[in-house]
Amino acid sequence: MTIQENIPLAPLTTMKVGGSARYFVEANSEDSIREAATLAKRNQWPLFILGGGSNLVVADSGFPGLVLKMSIGGIDSDEQRFEVGAGVEWDHFVAHAVAHNCSGIECLSGIPGSVGATPVQNVGAYGQEVSATIESLRALDVTTDRIVTLANQDCGFAYRTSIFNTVERGRHIILRVTFLLTAGGAPSLKYADLQKYFSTWKTQPSLAEVREAVRQIRREKGMLIVPGDDDSQSAGSFFKNPVLSEAQIQDLARRAEARGFRIPSYPALAAQHKVSAAWLVEHSGFSKGYALGPARISRKHALALVNSGHASATDIVRLKEQIQSKVEECWGIVLDPEPVFVGF
Repeated sequence: MTIQENIPLAPLTTMKVGGSARYFVEANSEDSIREAATLAKRNQWPLFILGGGSNLVVADSGFPGLVLKMSIGGIDSDEQRFEVGAGVEWDHFVAHAVAHNCSGIECLSGIPGSVGATPVQNVGAYGQEVSATIESLRALDVTTDRIVTLANQDCGFAYRTSIFNTVERGRHIILRVTFLLTAGGAPSLKYADLQKYFSTWKTQPSLAEVREAVRQIRREKGMLIVPGDDDSQSAGSFFKNPVLSEAQIQDLARRAEARGFRIPSYPALAAQHKVSAAWLVEHSGFSKGYALGPARISRKHALALVNSGHASATDIVRLKEQIQSKVEECWGIVLDPEPVFVGF
């Protein structure tokens, strides 16, 4: 295990902002991860686990402790059960599962980042969430220095949350994740964009065709990492779709009616009392491409905040706060950010 000092973190993130890690180590085995965690604990260094850097905003001041780059690889599988190293690229695993004709995560194609990061936020898109297929995971409990196995029900999965980013934040380092998929299962077509994409098809699309459709839709929205496309220099969707109470939904409807707007209804969202964060942003005076200095909203998707080339983390946060303030003023709803903020 080699500890490096003052390593720039911006190049290791999809948003390309932020300062340096005081200490940095890349670990590709359980033993080296345990060694790094022990070192941080002994020296009382703050510890941050870095995966693919896709859902992340690093402060301009950097991170004052040890950044551990998770690089455990490997995919072991039987007919429908897949045990995957936390450092495996997520989309690589999705492609692997689809190639083995296993359904359950095909709509999560094109999402950047690593496998180990997906349980933390219960990553979801286009009608699927990873919590529906995670059977268990293997993790290092840094409080006891023991390797533990957590079943799905132990993880406290909810909309974009788990115990790993709420009540037990910082306690576990996820090492491997076991997914139980459906061998020979039909692809999911719950989401409106996918239904529209395949509306003229006479036959049921295959898993591979749905995967490609999802990637194409994400590309058109600037949500696929494409070299040379500055609209993809982002942290993905920056705000969660708000989950509202019945009273909040009625209040939102009244406010919309007073402004002459009609709130779009998406079955996948309405079933969970969620409303579109993108709609709220665009109907609070922000258009796609809106810029505040070098930080701007994507020209393709209202939920992606983009580093247009030379933005700092401070620029991104300033734009985030302006959007949150205006949405709350217009609609009485506080938008919660999706990315992890490191070093702030």
